[in-house]
Formats: sequence, structure tokens, C-alpha cells
Amino acid sequence: MQRWRGYEAAPGGWGRSVVTIGVFDGVHKGHQSTIGHAVARARELGVKSVVVTFDPHPAEVVRPGSHPAVLTEPARKAELIEALGADVLCVVPFTPEFSRLPAEAFVHDILVEHLHAALVVVGDNFRFGHRAAGDVALLERLGRTFGFGVEGAPLVAEAGTVFSSTYIRSCVDAGDVAAAAAALGRQHRVEGVVVRGDQRGRELGYPTANLLTHRYAAVPADGVYAARLVRRGGEPLAAAVSIGTNPTFSGRERRVEAYALDFTGDLYGERLALDFVAHLREQRTYDAIEPLVAQIAEDVERTRRAVG
Repeated sequence: MQRWRGYEAAPGGWGRSVVTIGVFDGVHKGHQSTIGHAVARARELGVKSVVVTFDPHPAEVVRPGSHPAVLTEPARKAELIEALGADVLCVVPFTPEFSRLPAEAFVHDILVEHLHAALVVVGDNFRFGHRAAGDVALLERLGRTFGFGVEGAPLVAEAGTVFSSTYIRSCVDAGDVAAAAAALGRQHRVEGVVVRGDQRGRELGYPTANLLTHRYAAVPADGVYAARLVRRGGEPLAAAVSIGTNPTFSGRERRVEAYALDFTGDLYGERLALDFVAHLREQRTYDAIEPLVAQIAEDVERTRRAVG
């Protein structure tokens, strides 16, 4: 898959293409359906498929301070989109100037002049241009003017629940990682670099990897979880993960700490990923060390059963 920074990166002589546009945070089942449809139509037409997305999240530019929690970091999003068979990932820098681009200019500059769209595939709720003035109906009218088709991809829902990035963020925020996984089509992932903590886990017999996560990462609610710890080039490890402020020890800083089962190596400085499998329990405060250690031992066994 080719990766372009900006639509201006389209090479000279670029032919027609099938384009789909969106933030695609999470690359959830709805996104998978839309991107998959674009890829399939491109193959039918014998042209390239282009996925257009934005960085940073448009909300942060349009309404500073409103950046939503991020379900997939840029590198992870690119991997997931590539796995869906896209030929090109075009990441458009979302600047204040770009946010003021009128809907008609958005279509002419991006879809017509640079990407030479033969077909544009978007979700039913797609909006574009300054103040989100453009909708699918306008896109279809402009398509007739400029010579490209438009196909809407219906929203994906199960049991009456429409899968969206907003819905998945609410699941993660509530600690319902099982519901998040159902909408994502895989476990929710949090990534970070292992940094030194208080070393308290080591003293208790359960050394943990303390993850420094991205400031906007969608970290699940405080609690204890069963997860898979993923190392670059290594086999996934079952991990019991504690998220919170360590109330037993009067902690103040919210942390993500993972105890990797049956692992004795050093993880400091490594970039790891945690794929959340199940919520085990809420955070609790203990009056003594012994019951805390006993609870951790129980958490570890429940993790072993949950992860398999």
C-alpha cells in the first residue's frame, strides 16, 4: 500500500481511482464495510483504491480542546487499512486553512484535480467542506458535474446498535471492552512505552510494565482487565492489567500497569500494545498487603482462563 502525506502527493500521470473518505478512527466494522466496498469496486473497475483520512482529528482544529479519545494510533490505523486491501492511504493534514475549504472546492481540488475519482464511496452520514456544509446529496450533484459516481455505504448495526467511533469510545470509557470488541471486530488496543514506576508490583511478587500512553489514547475505565500483551516480533502474552491510581497506596497519577503471565524478561523502554479481552473487576482499596496479594493471584488466574 502506498502512503501519501497530502493529496498533492498523487504522482504525475495518476489514473482514475475509487476514493473513500473519512476519519476512520478505530477502523471498526462500519469502516471495514465502507473501505471493503471501495476496494472491491476499484478491482471491478480496474483502477486503484484510495482511502483519504485526516490528521489531526478535525474536531481538534474546528473546536480546539475537543479532541476525542483516539481508538487507533496513526500507524495502527494504516496497518488495518492496508489489511483491507487498499492501494493508497492518503493522510491529509487538517489545518485551519483546510477546514475553511468550501464543499465545492473540496471536491474539485481533491477528488477531481488530484485523485481523478471515477467513483466515491462514503457512509450515509458523510459530511464535508467548511462547516460540514456538504452532504451525500451535494456530492452526487457534483459527481454528475465532474464525471464521477457516488455510492453510499449503509451504516453497520447489530441488535439495533449502530457501530460508530463515538459508540465505541463510550464502551471503552465505561470499561465494556467486550462491547467495544464486538463493534471493532477485534479487541480494543492501547499502546505505549514501558517506563519505570514505583516498583511496587515487583515487591509484591507481580512485576508490572507501566505504560506511558498517548495523551489522547482511549484508555478503558479504571479497573482490572484480562488482556493480551503484544511485543514487536514476539508471541502475545496473557496479561492482567490494572488501570487507575493505586488506591491502596494513596496514588494520585492514573496508570496503565500490565503483569505479563509466565514472563521473566525486562520490558523497560519497549513499545507494547495491550489488546483488552475482558473486564475482571473494579478497583478496590485494601487495608493490608495480604488480601491485596491474594486478590492479584485471583486476577491472574481469571486472566489465564479469559485469554486462554
